Amino acid sequence: MADFNALIDGYRRFRDTGWRQERERWSQLAEGQSPKVMVIACSDSRVDPGQIFDADPGQMFVVRNVANLVPPFETSGGYHGVSAALEFAVTQLEVEEIIVMGHGFCGGCAAALSGQFDDAELGEGHFIAQWISLLRDAANKVRGRHSELDRAAFREMEHESVQVSLANLRTFPWVKEREEAGRLKLHGAFFAISDGVLHLLDEASGEFSPA
Repeated sequence: MADFNALIDGYRRFRDTGWRQERERWSQLAEGQSPKVMVIACSDSRVDPGQIFDADPGQMFVVRNVANLVPPFETSGGYHGVSAALEFAVTQLEVEEIIVMGHGFCGGCAAALSGQFDDAELGEGHFIAQWISLLRDAANKVRGRHSELDRAAFREMEHESVQVSLANLRTFPWVKEREEAGRLKLHGAFFAISDGVLHLLDEASGEFSPA
């Protein structure tokens, strides 16, 4: 796997090839960004949205975190990184579509379902447990439908994380207002690491189907 020096070597290749070949594009991007799509994805190193969607620089506004989660709208104190990014994308960049993309073998979803970090101390999983508590109700539903935590249960949990985030997106006034006015579309997606297939959510049925 690549270490820091390998990443610097990669940068130098990019600087000598990709950047030089796309000078005009980079010059335009230096003046500002105007992506039409926001992607909310997991921090997992195996699911880079830019690679999966074969996207160009400036095409997507991306937020990544453990288990591709969006918290519900709230105005209490604290540092609301995802909410700030969402507010910026929707109200300032005026993106027209938001994609929440989950993925197979998600460690955050697995921890939510198994309770791996419940009651963990700081530095041993406390922050992870606090974050994925956003999935507590969904995890309880999945456990209630499965007698054992097999791969089918974990896959269902991964799907649930997408639907939880979509529901939470709609608690933000500026998202709800724009969606109802037809100015913003929300999409659920799921990338299967094992076979490289992207699935899209039909919210009416709750089913994910290959794109």
